[in-house]
Amino acid sequence: MSESVEQRLTDLEVRLTFLDGTVQSLDATMAEWRPPERGDAGWRDCLEAAARGLSRAGYGNLVLEQVASEAGYTRGALYHQFAGKEELALAVVEWAAATWDEEVWAPAQREPGPAAVLIALARGHIVFCRRDVARVMMALRMEFDRREHPVGRAVRKVEKRNLGRVAAQIEAGRRDGSIPPGPPLAAALLGAIEGLAMVVAGKPHDEDLAERVARGVLGVPEAE
Repeated sequence: MSESVEQRLTDLEVRLTFLDGTVQSLDATMAEWRPPERGDAGWRDCLEAAARGLSRAGYGNLVLEQVASEAGYTRGALYHQFAGKEELALAVVEWAAATWDEEVWAPAQREPGPAAVLIALARGHIVFCRRDVARVMMALRMEFDRREHPVGRAVRKVEKRNLGRVAAQIEAGRRDGSIPPGPPLAAALLGAIEGLAMVVAGKPHDEDLAERVARGVLGVPEAE
């Protein structure tokens, strides 16, 4: 190949014409494009899109192309961050648990006493579940019930941690007299709140209903 031909090829600029009629060089377009990186807004968009897909269709029916499209990325960009569906689902579980801690568990800890903490937890959880992305843990728990799978194990690990924390609050309430003595209630309380959320989250009076359920399970009367 002659030097002049090589030079012409080197100087060749590939230009793209977009649907709106604008023209931009390929180099400039590629320079602007960035795949989602862990922790940035694009990464969170991918997790939220995946959480919605898992909540609606389940893990078995999750389609990565749809997740990427809803998040505004290509499937290739999604694979840049997650090796496959399993890794993406595990990241969603981690993200959902951290978000619940931030939006539900942490604010409830500001209440004065264990019984008040658990009632605030019930109200906060029902608010959290007004978004379909928040229901992903319930959907995955049901899908992987009694199945050995990394996603199922991750969900059960989060559930075990939450049960332990709620049980500790109940025991503290029984020690200070704000919760009457009785059988273990952590699983019953969380199950009742989650079951209620599946039916009434986002509907009128959902917070008040969550508080009533929590008080009923705990045996704590309404404040006069």
